[in-house]
Amino acid sequence: MAIQKFEDLGAMEIDVLTEVGNIGAGNAMTALSSMIGQMVDIEVPAVKILGFQEAIDYAGGAEKTIAGILVPITGEVEGEILFLLEEDLVGLVVSTFFGVEDVDLLNLTPDMRSALTELGNIMAASYINAIASLTGMAMQVEIPMLSVDMLGAIMSVPAAELGEMSDKLLYIDNLMVIDKVSIKSKMMLLPTVASLDRLLRSLGVIS
Repeated sequence: MAIQKFEDLGAMEIDVLTEVGNIGAGNAMTALSSMIGQMVDIEVPAVKILGFQEAIDYAGGAEKTIAGILVPITGEVEGEILFLLEEDLVGLVVSTFFGVEDVDLLNLTPDMRSALTELGNIMAASYINAIASLTGMAMQVEIPMLSVDMLGAIMSVPAAELGEMSDKLLYIDNLMVIDKVSIKSKMMLLPTVASLDRLLRSLGVIS
């Protein structure tokens, strides 16, 4: 059975995608831990298949100011990964690399933005490498793009680029504990429907 839209997914397919999301998110958080030089304890991520507006609502609402790192995926799986970094996580990264406290998302220096972009690149590559190892599929990440804006504006970019192919995404809510402080991060995996079909076939879920 070919997957032609997200609504074609059954319970088993959703369970498999959830596990793929868990594995990829775990690898991405390990990469974060290595980059900031601190232990990152991760709870089991909450993974949901949501529409774009539902994802915006879950992530805090259209008017929430946030840092978004959008990373295109190419190869046998095509689409995008979007990392949403809230102010506390941005502050941790900036403090680690630049020794600056009380970070203002809207006033990041070029060097700070570059560091955050590289963080997104490393996390996305770790995420994709985990899926590639699991499936044997060839895929890679392209140049990431950082934007600090209201969430609705950030989400409008993947919605415009991928909305004609799919109106759903894989939403991954991560709760981390870093130096005894609980920090949330959010990831969204936005594969094309054709890529989703290939991914599930590679895992033997559909034939």
